[in-house]
Amino acid sequence: MVDMAMKTMRLGDIVDFKNGKVFPDNNGDIPIFGGNGVLGYSNQYNYKRCLIIGRVGAYCGSVHYFNEQCWVSDNAIVGIVNNVKADDYYIYYLLKLLNLNKKSIGSSQPLLTQGILDNIQIKIHKDLKIQQSIAKILSQLDQKIALNNQINAQLEQMAKTIYDYWFVQFDFPDENGKPYKSSGGEMVYDEVLKREIPVGWSAKELAHLGEIVGGSTPNTANSENFCENGIAWITPNDLSNNQGNKFIANGEKNISQEGIKDANLKVYPKSTVLMSSRAPIGYMAISLNEVTTNQGFKSFIPNKGYSQYFIFYTIKNMMNKIIKSSSGSTFKEISASVLKQLNFCSPNKNILDNFDEKIKSIFSHQENLEKQNQQLTQLRDFLLPMLMNGQVGVSDELNQ
Repeated sequence: MVDMAMKTMRLGDIVDFKNGKVFPDNNGDIPIFGGNGVLGYSNQYNYKRCLIIGRVGAYCGSVHYFNEQCWVSDNAIVGIVNNVKADDYYIYYLLKLLNLNKKSIGSSQPLLTQGILDNIQIKIHKDLKIQQSIAKILSQLDQKIALNNQINAQLEQMAKTIYDYWFVQFDFPDENGKPYKSSGGEMVYDEVLKREIPVGWSAKELAHLGEIVGGSTPNTANSENFCENGIAWITPNDLSNNQGNKFIANGEKNISQEGIKDANLKVYPKSTVLMSSRAPIGYMAISLNEVTTNQGFKSFIPNKGYSQYFIFYTIKNMMNKIIKSSSGSTFKEISASVLKQLNFCSPNKNILDNFDEKIKSIFSHQENLEKQNQQLTQLRDFLLPMLMNGQVGVSDELNQ
């Protein structure tokens, strides 16, 4: 019989909290943690198997756990769990549920203290084995998400390497299957690009790469401009929250037909390459469905003979040049007129077609992995409060 009984106590009764310390100025392979995760690496450690909680600033209340040696910096608080009373991972997931940022003090600079954390009232399962079973369910979901992210990163490196070989180093396969430039393929100097490029290739303005479009914001005071089941309305903040992913389907808000008319918005088709054009410049994603954006974008609709695959990496490869071409005193922004006139190296159509054929399976696999992770994250976030609050039990089999 599984005992699902709960007990109430102070967080400080089962976790010993301490402040981190200024991290050492040396290199190594031991991670240095701050409130936002890994800051760097050292050859020294001050804790192992510990909770790491953001202490101050934007990441105040963020929660991490590391089960090996690490250095915890002074902008984080360390938590050492009493393993006689509680399981490390169980407490980690409990803290994730507590919204610690809302328990901080200070208006302009949020702050958490050891005293605040000590005195938080918590409710936990009495049975340590139940705690471990719950932690196992949740951590298995996180492990699958992490594995998908690792595979996705490897696929991204493969795709980026192919692009670089073909369109930066010009070692695409020639008619004999050999690397073009390295095998003596004919190169000509291009006056616009100020470099040698393969014969038959040419310099073109980004206006030829795709239809460059911007967005806008409808009147936010009118609630009818937004709705639950409208068109996704993407902001740079949405792309910031989407970092680590290549694709995006939704943002924080959806816009209604009234909102589209109010802001005179254009609806972009699936596979549009989104690029934030200010605050900051350079966040990117490919739309999985129809979307609109606010005014912080210059996006590329792939309707001029170049695929979203080629557009995505061409813009990424040119990002430093795009940023250098931006202007503005308060914050930098790249204008549509300037962006359209920047030049890229345009390959022959057969090379583009061969690249698309080679790369599209990688993009498809990445898209599937991202969709899996979204589903796994939703499942974890659904189960987390129900398991931790005792609304859902665990079976005897899981408790073995």
